[in-house]
Amino acid sequence: MILFPAIDIKDSRCVRLTQGNYNNEIVYSNNPVHMASQWETQGAEYLHLVDLNGAKTGQSKNIDIVKKIADTISIPVQIGGGIRSLATMENYLNAGMKKVILGTAAIEDKSFLAAAISKYPTQTIVSIDARNGLVATNGWTEISKVKARDLAKELEQLGLQTLIYTDILKDGMLSGPNFTELQIMQASTSMNIIASGGVTTMKDVTTLSKMKLHGAIIGKALYDGSLTLKQGLEAITNVS
Repeated sequence: MILFPAIDIKDSRCVRLTQGNYNNEIVYSNNPVHMASQWETQGAEYLHLVDLNGAKTGQSKNIDIVKKIADTISIPVQIGGGIRSLATMENYLNAGMKKVILGTAAIEDKSFLAAAISKYPTQTIVSIDARNGLVATNGWTEISKVKARDLAKELEQLGLQTLIYTDILKDGMLSGPNFTELQIMQASTSMNIIASGGVTTMKDVTTLSKMKLHGAIIGKALYDGSLTLKQGLEAITNVS
């Protein structure tokens, strides 16, 4: 299993939101590029970036920072947040991103989603962000009537290979992942699943690894010191 340290970028700073609330942010660094270098130095194999401004507005306002991160570190990076066109996908791929993550577009623009998966089958990831099992869109500010498991099945039929599942109610709460929903998602599809939201302890990482998930994204726990990247990597090694 891959551990993905998360760098959420808002207004050129590295922040964390609680349950996706844009009015409830904590600033952890004014230099996301330096933060990316730190995670690489500590042993990260992959980074997870989110343009929070982009997630809310659909415009890639932090792309210059994203480019600097790609130029500074050598490990692969995946990026999400406001990616709603092939042109934006290509801009990020040309900027050095390994994979791009689609969120709102997976719900609201099925033709774009199909085109993205067709053109970039190994580089396209869809993030299903859910609250009480229902998919959220537009930076988690709107809740759809689409069930997460139903969307996952539809995405697999389109040819998607990798899926991120985020439980909004767990995100930033340091209370552990929603293992029940993750098991449901795991049973609903054969795609690679990356867990996000609530990963806090070595036990959380061990449990996710034993579930044979593709990866786990860790955010607030790393920044608050509840879990170190070294501890997380050790937990995976012990399972292996």
